[in-house]
Amino acid sequence: MYFTDRGIEELEKRRGEEEVSFEWLAEQLRTFVDLNPDFEVPVERLATWLARLDDDEDEDA
Repeated sequence: MYFTDRGIEELEKRRGEEEVSFEWLAEQLRTFVDLNPDFEVPVERLATWLARLDDDEDEDA
């Protein structure tokens, strides 16, 4: 496990059983960036990556 995985592990333990919408997730990411503007680029990269996960599958078809 990478050092950075600790937050991911905590998220999974605390909220792993919950279901959320992408609308809710997007709002939480916006709030996080508003409070932590230095993280805007990595959050945007994560959001873009999540949004495009299925693109590779579409190209293979």
